[in-house]
Amino acid sequence: MQHAVGSPLPPPHQPGHGPAAGWSPAAHHPGGPHPGAHPGPAPVPPPPPAPGYPAPPAGPAPQATGVRHASMPPPPDTTGHVPLPPGAPVAVPGTPPAAAAPDPAGAAIAVLLIGPAGAGKTSVAKYWADHRRVPTAHISLDDVREWVRSGFADPQSGWNDNSEAQYRLARRTCGFAARNFLANGISCILDDAVFPDRPVVGLGGWKRHVGPGLLPVVLLPGLDIVLERNAERTGNRRLSDEEVARIHGRMAGWYGSGLPIIDNSQLDIPETARILDDVLARSIASPPAW
Repeated sequence: MQHAVGSPLPPPHQPGHGPAAGWSPAAHHPGGPHPGAHPGPAPVPPPPPAPGYPAPPAGPAPQATGVRHASMPPPPDTTGHVPLPPGAPVAVPGTPPAAAAPDPAGAAIAVLLIGPAGAGKTSVAKYWADHRRVPTAHISLDDVREWVRSGFADPQSGWNDNSEAQYRLARRTCGFAARNFLANGISCILDDAVFPDRPVVGLGGWKRHVGPGLLPVVLLPGLDIVLERNAERTGNRRLSDEEVARIHGRMAGWYGSGLPIIDNSQLDIPETARILDDVLARSIASPPAW
């Protein structure tokens, strides 16, 4: 396997190869016999025991000298490399028995939190991930998009081929990360402003890159709430009031879609996270069609 940095590690030593093969003490120890010295007599094996007597007990084991014989097995690989299982599409969660209520707080699941700018997606997702009983990761598509520093295609400057290509790349990256987290027993929650009327920036790509087991939930507070929260933002995360209102109006298309919707206008972050757990329990018991 080629390592990411430098040349590949040499293979572990095999018996019969390398310095151990044909190893000569005289060649490696300057204190050995001098040139011209006659070799001593070959060691004589001990005589067999006399009939009717047991064999003498074996002597103490020789002390380790730090020299590994050619017949010894190679040392274990200690590079610290841990191979990851291949990430596969996330399957639909199994329906629990009727006698047991589904418990999303202890299950390994993948959640997609949808909402307009200012809905509180990132804050709720981080809080929800922080307070679960099982390992959980938070993946924000906006954060992944902004990994591109030089040449970042900001959608606020206009939606074009570059911004769409970088969005698609970020979504594939998020999907790859989510599948690998799930393959290693770590839940994840993703957040993105998915529009119901825009196929390019829609659910189909998330379903394709993560899998049919992804559980989408819409976070949709009132317009006055998202305007207030947007006013507290800075940098390229802050939008104009007109843009916020336009996005919020398009998000209203999720009503009647069949996806669960949480109106968190009068809820704080912990209360919203608790309701999110209730919504996910129902989604696990009866996955929404999307």
